[in-house]
Amino acid sequence: MRMNILNLKHRPRTHEGAPAKRLTAEQELRRSVLSCMLWENQFYEDGVEIAGRVAELVPKVDADCVAALAVEAREKMKLRHVPLLLVREMARHATHSALVAETLERVIQRADELAEFVAIYWAGGKQPLSAQVKKGLAAAFVKFDEYQLAKYDRAGVVRLRDVLFLSHAKPLNDAQAELWKRLVANELATPDTWEVALSESGRGEGAGGEAGSAKRDVWERLLAERSLGALALLRNLRNLHQAQVDEKFVFDALAEMKTARVLPFRFLAAARVAPQWEEELEKAMYRSLEGRAGTLAGHTLLLVDVSGSMEATLSRRSEMRRTDAAYGLAILLREIAEKVTIFTFSDEAKRVPARRGMALRDALNKNQPHGGTNFGRALSQVEGECRDYDRLIVITDEQSHDQVGAPRGKGYVINVASFKNGVGYGPWTHVDGWSEAVVEYIAELENSVD
Repeated sequence: MRMNILNLKHRPRTHEGAPAKRLTAEQELRRSVLSCMLWENQFYEDGVEIAGRVAELVPKVDADCVAALAVEAREKMKLRHVPLLLVREMARHATHSALVAETLERVIQRADELAEFVAIYWAGGKQPLSAQVKKGLAAAFVKFDEYQLAKYDRAGVVRLRDVLFLSHAKPLNDAQAELWKRLVANELATPDTWEVALSESGRGEGAGGEAGSAKRDVWERLLAERSLGALALLRNLRNLHQAQVDEKFVFDALAEMKTARVLPFRFLAAARVAPQWEEELEKAMYRSLEGRAGTLAGHTLLLVDVSGSMEATLSRRSEMRRTDAAYGLAILLREIAEKVTIFTFSDEAKRVPARRGMALRDALNKNQPHGGTNFGRALSQVEGECRDYDRLIVITDEQSHDQVGAPRGKGYVINVASFKNGVGYGPWTHVDGWSEAVVEYIAELENSVD
């Protein structure tokens, strides 16, 4: 039987059929991790498949790279679960286990992540924790005070006191030793959080309108005291509206919220659930962009994927969509780039009117039907229409129908999904995930080259 036959079926392809780039194990791991809401189903792949791919790739990637990726996922991309999975997989392999303790201590930044890690470790059945895992958990445990431990000591398969016993953590001082005794005895002081306050107000909910009134009073007190952080405020706008909170409290809170670390896509997601407060949300969004004009010099082309798969939510518990990330980046670039020309693409590319803020979001969303993903055709159309540009930025899930060529100049593909194969490599600078660092990364990269 003749074996020396070219088999094109072995070439990797996107889920929509375009030829994809062959990646190193490290590149595959990065694209699987940095946009990953662990165990959440996505448009083309389910969460179990993604988690299994991560586990398969970890031993194929150098231990230092896996550890650095876990830290990057937690600290830059603000992901919580997938960094824990990376460390758990590191603990399985002698080639990676030496870095487990220091990496685990670094990626655990909330007290509930102590118990979450042990739950992940035991996902296939209970087993003894490795020495490096115990060391990492013990080092992380001492970081948390009574408020943090009480806030996140939740009922579950693993409790925080279980982690304390399993890790044999040593208190730093007598005060911490007493704190841990109260944790074990379930005698921690009830934390003064907005979640607790609302839970208390909801007791006796069968008493007609009294419970609803109590909840409204609590929300208004929390707003007046500025007890809600920026993200908590944005995520609870629907609850505030349903509780019939006086709009004055909402408007004042939005006007004074700290916006420096809030990206535009957060405001877009909030405006979808609370459209009656869109004007105030837009004002807050503009404040988040102040002082950043001129970050990218020259002419920027932005190509935004509006295909059907981009309409998927980030997770089943989230109303935020991948289009929110894409539209948010467009709004950001409109404000901070010296000159920007924006196109959407689905079955074809189409120029977007030069609008700002929420009006730009609407223009992007209504610009064309949300169908297939013809990235290659869109690239040809855009470069034919705009021959002179300094950089081309594409934000997409990379699941193209057609083959994608090289950009004429500097080209960046920002990948917002965890699908196995992608097209934005080779002549493209590939960026997995999105955060406040995306635009700064591009600017710094170009400055370092220049």
